[in-house]
Amino acid sequence: MLLLVGYVIILAASVGTYAVHGSLAALWVPLEYLAILGLTIGGFVAGNGTKAIKATLAALPSVLKGSNLNKALYMELLAMLFEVLAKVRKEGLMAIESDIESPEASPIFSKYPSISSDHHVMEFITDYLRMMVGGNLNAFEIENLMDIEIETHHHEAHVPAHVMSKVGDAVPAFGIVVAVMGVVNVMGSVGEPPAVLGKMIGGALVGTFLGILVSYGFVAPIAGQLEQKAEEGGKIYQCIKVVLLASMNGYAPQVAVEFGRKVLYAGDRPTFSELEEDLKSRKGK
Repeated sequence: MLLLVGYVIILAASVGTYAVHGSLAALWVPLEYLAILGLTIGGFVAGNGTKAIKATLAALPSVLKGSNLNKALYMELLAMLFEVLAKVRKEGLMAIESDIESPEASPIFSKYPSISSDHHVMEFITDYLRMMVGGNLNAFEIENLMDIEIETHHHEAHVPAHVMSKVGDAVPAFGIVVAVMGVVNVMGSVGEPPAVLGKMIGGALVGTFLGILVSYGFVAPIAGQLEQKAEEGGKIYQCIKVVLLASMNGYAPQVAVEFGRKVLYAGDRPTFSELEEDLKSRKGK
């Protein structure tokens, strides 16, 4: 939603201020718009593989949505991890085998729909809990594997942002291409009256105007939003990582979730008291 608000401000500051002393009709050169649109789409398709294109198209709708990674979700995550680890500490690792093999039927995971509905997060949790149950890896080996998987996720999550950033960098050049094409057309009409030539030159310059405006005013904000969402999306995996590793190293569930709380961003991090009260309230349910 903030993206749309920003777009309105950008248009008001550019086209709106121009309208005060100029004619908006002079900016309406349909072929210039069509050429830049075609060049932008062509550059996007030609410069990326199928996987990158699909990932970018799938990620674009997310820029219009707010992030669900907030304090409430992280408190639910920490509460879920606490309950799982508390069961392990009380009944042993084998007690959670049925939960991790069929998480959709787990009485524990079903209490936390915001987390259990995220396939990637649940897969990350259950995979490493399964390794813990197997008992074939030590904490150092699992930490190394977690780091590699988080790095892979980080790389994949940043692909749409990198793609849109490259597209944004190319659009001003496409605007220059369109403007040069317009100037070439003007050069072939030097015999026309000055008024006609002035209109043609103005139309050619619209290409440069559009290229810069679209790049920095419209595409760059999308790239920025995707970059921020990718960074936010990686934090939940880091939180899960430190909680599970703390448990493997012998810390009590209450202490392990405190490790996870400390790695969260300040704006999303519940206080120690908030988390403690939340865990106490859930015990009575």
